[in-house]
Amino acid sequence: MRRWVKVSVAAAVFLGVGGYVAEPYAQDWRLARSACDGALPPDAVEQLTPDDAHLRKETSRLHEGLGSYSCRLTADGGIRDDGRLVVGMEAYTRRDDRDREFMTMFPEEGFPPQAPLPEGLPGFIDRHSTISLVLPCPGLGKDTDGRQRKLLVRVSMGRDAKSGVPGAAYRTAVALANGASERLGCGAEPLKAPAGGAVPADPEGDAETVPLSESKGTSCGWMAGAGLPQDQGLRVAAGVNDAAPTGRCDLTDRDGKPEVSLVAWYGDWSNRLTSEDGVRHSRTATARCDGEAANFALGGSDDIPGVGEAVQRRLLKEFAEDQVRRRGCSDLRFF
Repeated sequence: MRRWVKVSVAAAVFLGVGGYVAEPYAQDWRLARSACDGALPPDAVEQLTPDDAHLRKETSRLHEGLGSYSCRLTADGGIRDDGRLVVGMEAYTRRDDRDREFMTMFPEEGFPPQAPLPEGLPGFIDRHSTISLVLPCPGLGKDTDGRQRKLLVRVSMGRDAKSGVPGAAYRTAVALANGASERLGCGAEPLKAPAGGAVPADPEGDAETVPLSESKGTSCGWMAGAGLPQDQGLRVAAGVNDAAPTGRCDLTDRDGKPEVSLVAWYGDWSNRLTSEDGVRHSRTATARCDGEAANFALGGSDDIPGVGEAVQRRLLKEFAEDQVRRRGCSDLRFF
């Protein structure tokens, strides 16, 4: 926290006693290093803190027996008593808690906006711009149904936090996930922040797209050879990360508006998205991946010239088959 340190030292030297003026900067320095039990990178905290604001409060709660851990760091301002959120984290290892969180992220049929994380990070960004990471927990063994226990970590940046500073948000999220794994005894292999200055995408914003004819090198490259019309200005938004619990390929119009969406979800929690009262929805598929269910679904308009019902079902088939190949899944079935 070089800026905070330099300012506090300079204030103390200039004023002699200096304590009153330097105190807010000393508190910044202390909170940045103590928040989330010391897991936060102090330089990233400085980058995320709103301009002209001082840190106000940090809280951490660990319920080891319940498999949950949370922390929160705030800055001055805002309507809450504890100030404006800079960064907050919630982590869960119990299956029921994870399923509850996934239910909030994917209500109804599971098609809310989402954005991928850089390849290699096992997660995604949900419609609330929360970074969610899922890690296997070898330190916790298997549950009563024989499934590997996992850790779900959800990291939120405050509305005023400067999450667009290159690299800051991902370095923070990775550090918090690694810290939560250690605190909860998960034993996951430590994550590494992506190189360079990647910044989180806005799931509600315009997704980056490429022309259909140029999509072969993307994570949805199968679309390039799917026999779709090449003269309608169709584009592809590739949102697949092979390490994540969900992924998405969107076929958009020339302006980037999704026309057809193909989504994959991994884990038994996703069964509720593709069935109701034990009856599967049409235009869905299922497979087995790493001992749990994987589900695939298609949504979109039937009014796209050259991309009618039969073509869309073929797209679902090719999407699901591509996902199964990439992940080494089995028992693929269509409905």
